[in-house]
Amino acid sequence: MELVLANVALACGLIIALGAIGACIGIALMGGKYFEATARQPELMNELQTKMFLLAGLIDAAFLIGVGIAMLFAFANPFIAGLAK
Repeated sequence: MELVLANVALACGLIIALGAIGACIGIALMGGKYFEATARQPELMNELQTKMFLLAGLIDAAFLIGVGIAMLFAFANPFIAGLAK
């Protein structure tokens, strides 16, 4: 039982850490490309800014879904219920 709890804690940490790293890298790359596109064509700045913020929200939403799954495993662990029988 302790081994299951330890592995679940490790998995939750990995889900959150890798999701955060991926979201940070994705937003950084997108922000860099936004600045490049705005420097090339300043007249499209408003359209590009709207699309950038929409995509930033979607990238963060994917990370928050991972956090929700990690919290499910941390607090309502389905693996422990199988061991209790």
